[in-house]
Amino acid sequence: MGDFKIVSTQWGSDGKVYVLLINQVPERERDMFVQTHLNQTYTYKVLIVSEKHVEEVVIWGQTYNYHYVQPLHDHLLLVGARCTYYGNGDGIQSVQVTANGTIWTSYFDEGIFGNYGWSDPIGSCGLLAWDEQGNKLYENREADIADCYALNVVNEDQVWFYYYTDFELGCISGGTVDSKVTFVKPNISGSSGFSTDGYHFLFDAGYGKHGTFVLKKMDKPGRLTKGQKIELVNEANKPLKQARQDFREQRLLLSEENLLYQLTIEELVYRLD
Repeated sequence: MGDFKIVSTQWGSDGKVYVLLINQVPERERDMFVQTHLNQTYTYKVLIVSEKHVEEVVIWGQTYNYHYVQPLHDHLLLVGARCTYYGNGDGIQSVQVTANGTIWTSYFDEGIFGNYGWSDPIGSCGLLAWDEQGNKLYENREADIADCYALNVVNEDQVWFYYYTDFELGCISGGTVDSKVTFVKPNISGSSGFSTDGYHFLFDAGYGKHGTFVLKKMDKPGRLTKGQKIELVNEANKPLKQARQDFREQRLLLSEENLLYQLTIEELVYRLD
């Protein structure tokens, strides 16, 4: 890391961790708003972390404010989550790219309802999929999303999302062309993310409980169990409540300072049993 600061930590579709860092955190406009186009050049660094190897990619002379990085075939996709209207861009909550290169973007309320010059925000539907040239492949028309709190892209044929205001869990199956959407009520308010193996669901516990987790099962189609409270601790037996979180497939990624922690639902269920 050196003197670089972590911007985000995310799973890639390849099971590796992608850590985005910047040499200096940009100041906010009027101490409030995240800049889109920066008034000086910055250097970003991407660490690609696997079990046995860390690859470092340095990206010099950048004038845009990037928040996420994802692998896109043999390239890296850098994503700026915020913008004042100047073209196609918006308030992105999360971005996940499939192994085949489908780019899924979910949006928070500013990206859905618009701000800073937007009259018809590109993210108004709350959830979109794109190809690598930026052509729209999928647009949510089933859920009334005011804020897409969580996204978990399992593969091309299974994409889960969780949203406000209904606090429902949606599953898109069949790909972007012949898609079908089904819904489940998880009975959790304000969860910021979840992992799933299709049967178990590990949720961030929601409003006022971020950093703790609830493990639920889909015991019947469309219905989840009440669940079991889970609290995760680090090697010093201290709770990991302030860690960054990222959820992808059945994996949970936590990052705290310069340490990364990973947990799979399979590991968790084995230990609980």
